[in-house]
Amino acid sequence: MSVESLKYLLVGVLVFGYMLRKTLGFLNVKNPVPSIPETLSEYLSETKLREAKAYQQENFRFKFIAGSFSFLLTFLFITQGWFGLLDTWVTGFGFSPLLKSLVFFGIVFIGSDLLSLPFDYYSTFVIEEKYGFNKTTLKTFFSDKVKGYILSILVGGGLLLVFLGLIHKMGQDFWWQFWIVAAVFMIGINVFYTAWILPLFNKLTPLEDGELKQKIVEYARSVNFPLENIFVMDGSKRSAKANAFFSGFGKRKKVVLYDTLLEQHPPEELVAVLAHEIGHFKKKHIIWGMILSVAQVGLMLFLLAQFIFSEPMSLALGGEEWSAELNIIGFTMLFAPISMVLGMGMNWLSRKNEFEADAFAKSTYSGEPLAEALKTLSVKTLSDINPHPWYVFVNYSHPPLLERLERLEK
Repeated sequence: MSVESLKYLLVGVLVFGYMLRKTLGFLNVKNPVPSIPETLSEYLSETKLREAKAYQQENFRFKFIAGSFSFLLTFLFITQGWFGLLDTWVTGFGFSPLLKSLVFFGIVFIGSDLLSLPFDYYSTFVIEEKYGFNKTTLKTFFSDKVKGYILSILVGGGLLLVFLGLIHKMGQDFWWQFWIVAAVFMIGINVFYTAWILPLFNKLTPLEDGELKQKIVEYARSVNFPLENIFVMDGSKRSAKANAFFSGFGKRKKVVLYDTLLEQHPPEELVAVLAHEIGHFKKKHIIWGMILSVAQVGLMLFLLAQFIFSEPMSLALGGEEWSAELNIIGFTMLFAPISMVLGMGMNWLSRKNEFEADAFAKSTYSGEPLAEALKTLSVKTLSDINPHPWYVFVNYSHPPLLERLERLEK
């Protein structure tokens, strides 16, 4: 493919992705506000329903502006050859090929993050604040940024160094070698995330002895799922929204409950939420999710290896000669449609898994308290109870609330 054809292809993929995302978002936000379903009549008022729609609309407008800014900047970088100009400028310092690639990606990362900083600030301190969700202080906001930079340099930089080193030294064979490294890293993060990474940002404390812990332990044992590592996270440090999650495998598996979740739900609902999470484990959703994620990384690396050493891609992005970093950027853009299709498949599977986990909780504990918990969570987080089907198909990893309630309340 010629250099000009590649440039047109890059621009075409960029425009297609932007238009698709904005069209789906527009369809979703224009979906009419429904009447309050009978199942939510005791939880949702007309005022709250209108507030949820206003929250959705404000987020859409904000994401439209932020996304359009990102699109325009990327469009200019492609059409004006600014990626190539940056690469040529870095090359002028006389670095080794490996160090040149690291410096290039470091500049791109820092520049991108700094440009996104005002949008992150506005989302947190204006929109989330306006609707009563934000609990983040300026100190926490910027502290998170600094910690994120340090982690990116130490962990992300280390992985990038290995990745680029393999490209420069091993040629096209780099893909399967780095795939092994990536797989080990992904599994390690899942196992050690709550022990090594999460404490850098949040405080974890063991769940106190009492009625809730006793009910959780008793239920876990009743489904042959011994569980002692139950922690409470200070999620209220950043947001009023509630959540819970599993992390790790084997003896290192942990349950983490947000403190906001404990404040908003009685013990029966919390046990039901936990039963849902255990359902994911029992149905092997976590393991299969990890396997599919590793497989996707392998596919991406294999495809990257097919043209990582193609000079026309570097020239299409404004480079003067072959450049590993320019080809990686070009591939990332061209892979976006494939990534979107894979993402839709993963979201479909995730929605299916959510139904299965709900069914597990219903059969081993009770569907009613889980339904009550979902209703409370939905109302308190101003969730959209009437999302557009196409938007759900492309973007939702969880089924819409009313679909879950319909199955739980049968």
